[in-house]
Amino acid sequence: MTNYLIRVGIGGWTYEPWRGTFYPDKWPQKRELEYAASKLTGIEINGTYYSSFKPASFAAWAAAAPEGFVFSLKASRFCTNRKRLAEAGESIERFVGQGIVALGDKLGPILWQFMATKRFEPDDFGTFLKLLPATKDGVRLRHAVHVRHESFAVPEFVAMARAAGVAIVFADSARYPAIADVSGDFVYARLENAEEAIATGYDDTALDRWAIVARDWSAGRTPDGLPYAAPDPAPVTPRETFVFFINGAKVRAPAGAMALIARLDG
Repeated sequence: MTNYLIRVGIGGWTYEPWRGTFYPDKWPQKRELEYAASKLTGIEINGTYYSSFKPASFAAWAAAAPEGFVFSLKASRFCTNRKRLAEAGESIERFVGQGIVALGDKLGPILWQFMATKRFEPDDFGTFLKLLPATKDGVRLRHAVHVRHESFAVPEFVAMARAAGVAIVFADSARYPAIADVSGDFVYARLENAEEAIATGYDDTALDRWAIVARDWSAGRTPDGLPYAAPDPAPVTPRETFVFFINGAKVRAPAGAMALIARLDG
């Protein structure tokens, strides 16, 4: 399947409209993760944003996916949806301590998503980044921040993220500003602008373009034509790259992800 440096997937795996479209007719619901993981190379787990899980759940998810598959985890809303991010320490500890390391080598980045109304307050956000743990029980943790307010599109924020070794999420969205600056040792992209009238969500021209962009990211290059907030590009070095088809026309997400994988394998 896809070059190991590029993971392509969807958000979650339980979604009724995928039954009979993505999942075969009468496919057992308890085996939907197994099926999804056989067709994709990554999944962003969104359920962790709303509730906590036991270590056994993470271990079961890992067991259902093949070698090389990676899960990213959306961090609890209690960590990010607060007035003072600097006070999130206890919630962050609770989130990373619930048993996520039971995913083993299938544990990918943790996604910290912020409300679209959350503005960039340098002191507060900088303190939040310092609260993000580098490891848990000897397992390295990687972090990506998904900010959605235009005030973050400034060089100061990019420099802050780079200093912390945290990836800035690039989101292709019709609703929120995008920041394409690379700031971590991996790249995290969310393609949120799918159209339901298109079988793959994104048309062939767009998918061809995203394949080029994903290859550039994985090779450490700076893709042309994306919005950057800082004047200086990141150093050229290969980076594991995550691309998730999520939100937008969700029913089209699996087809879009598989179409992108096919292009990257070509």
